Amino acid sequence: MICGLIAEHLGHSFSGPIHQAIGDYPYELRELRPEKVEPFLRERDFQGINVTIPYKQTVMPFLDEISPEALAIGAVNTIVNRNGKLYGYNTDFGGMKALIARMGLELQDKKVLILGTGGTSKTALAVARSLGAREVRKVSRSGRDGAITYEEAVKSHSDAQILINTTPCGMFPRADAQPVDLGDFHQLEGVVDAIYNPLSTELVLSAREKGIRAQGGLYMLVAQAVLAAGYFTGKDYPEDLTDRIYTKLLKDKLNLVLIGMPSSGKSTLGLALEKLLDKAYLGLDEQIVIKDGRSIPAIFAENGEDFFRDLECEVTAEAAVLNSRIIATGGGGILRPENVRRLKRNGVLVYLDRPLEQLLPTDDRPLADSTDKIRSLYEIRRPLYQAAADITITEWSSIEKTLAQILQEWSKIQ
Repeated sequence: MICGLIAEHLGHSFSGPIHQAIGDYPYELRELRPEKVEPFLRERDFQGINVTIPYKQTVMPFLDEISPEALAIGAVNTIVNRNGKLYGYNTDFGGMKALIARMGLELQDKKVLILGTGGTSKTALAVARSLGAREVRKVSRSGRDGAITYEEAVKSHSDAQILINTTPCGMFPRADAQPVDLGDFHQLEGVVDAIYNPLSTELVLSAREKGIRAQGGLYMLVAQAVLAAGYFTGKDYPEDLTDRIYTKLLKDKLNLVLIGMPSSGKSTLGLALEKLLDKAYLGLDEQIVIKDGRSIPAIFAENGEDFFRDLECEVTAEAAVLNSRIIATGGGGILRPENVRRLKRNGVLVYLDRPLEQLLPTDDRPLADSTDKIRSLYEIRRPLYQAAADITITEWSSIEKTLAQILQEWSKIQ
């Protein structure tokens, strides 16, 4: 093992492609059970490793030297083997600081709540203090070790201005969860979530809905990896490397989700985009047919619309946790708010706003098999599409120009 990452579970780590983009050193992901951590470190069969949940504190007693910054924080996420001696560092500090700077958040003289008491919370505490926060409180369910409880946070600290989540609440596969109700905090200016899978957690989405600046942990992950690579290799990397890798990785991992009326071109455009963006196409109506074994008209005829919408929710939930997909929803895929929320966690919703006169009846869609039905659906659904959309496409003079507009809007994501 030259370089790599150790943790208890690593099934959905993004660290491999990040380090591949940074340099030419081999980078391996290795899952270790708790009892295997000590033997692994004593063998010292590596050049450099990153450490993540739950071992950022576990590894510290086995290191020969620990940087003053990591000692002050009380957590190590980067270990370098130099001539048989292990040196520990904390690059999460620089990563989180870079994320906060990128968001344009000002912590000077602000009240900050940090959710969680693990290794990343220690980093968040050090970062908040270094940026001049007036008051910093850790929040945990137990309220032990100097933390306050969630109930106390709501009762006595509802005036918090910055919230930093370092808990796994909201992380895949339990992405529906949210650690706090943001409605309890009336002066919030920013929400930082260390979670990067999904790309936008429920906490982040809720904050954005309220007009609060919010960001997940992907940029922090990339920034700390670039800093760690500097320790691994002894090299100084260009200042813009983090931004370049982050933008590329974000666009690679994001799903492009097509929403719009029946016959608006979601399948046709989706299949074309599959080749242009090198993302696998996934049609949710087709997934419903595969899952149920019947055609959509048969499902409607035999079980009704509510049954169909339940199936639609199931396949949407399954698709929403994926990455790097072109997802074409059914025309009614946005009718249930939970579908929109799930798709937004890992995706950008693109509304194909095709003019009503270009929408044609289709026999395989029971709710859109006549001109009158399409007109009625259009009047009801268009505001829902507009509300859900991150991008709206209005160019319909040719498929080539429509694709060009989608690609142009996609290129602006960063």
